[in-house]
Amino acid sequence: MHRDARTGSVGAVNQQGEENSVDGGVLEMRLVVTAPDYEAALTFYRDTLGMAEIAAFTSPGARVTILDAGRANLELADPPHAAYVDDVEVGRRVAGPLRVALRVRDAASATDRAVAAGAALIAPPTETPWRSLNSRLEGPAGLQLTFFQELEPSA
Repeated sequence: MHRDARTGSVGAVNQQGEENSVDGGVLEMRLVVTAPDYEAALTFYRDTLGMAEIAAFTSPGARVTILDAGRANLELADPPHAAYVDDVEVGRRVAGPLRVALRVRDAASATDRAVAAGAALIAPPTETPWRSLNSRLEGPAGLQLTFFQELEPSA
C-alpha cells in the first residue's frame, strides 16, 4: 500500500513500486440486487431494517431505490474461510458466493423483527469465536444475510 503525501489517498503498489489503483480510490460501493418482488424487498430493507432511502429513480416500466446501509466494506474470503464462517454461524455450508453481513446493535431483536417481516431464519444468534453474536437469515430477493452484533471483549 502507498499513501500519497499530497492527497492522503491510499493506493495499491505493484511489484515494480508503481501505484496501480484507480485514481482517487473507490468513493462508494453499491451492492445492486435484482429483486423479483421489488415491493416486498423495498419494504423489508427500508422499513424493517431501517435503511434510509437516499434516492429513487424510474425508467419506462421499471424502478430502482438506493438505500443507505451505513458504512460498506468489501470482505473477500477464500472458500475454506467461507465454509468456516458457515460452520460457526449455521453448523454447515449454506451460503453461495454472496452473503450480506449487516452490523446491528442487537442481533436477537433484529433477527426477530426480520423473521416477523418475512425473512427465513437459517440459524439463530450464535456467539462466534471472534466475539460477535451472529444470526443467519434468507431475506427478500434470495439474499443470505448475517446480522452481527459486536460483543465486549472477554475479561
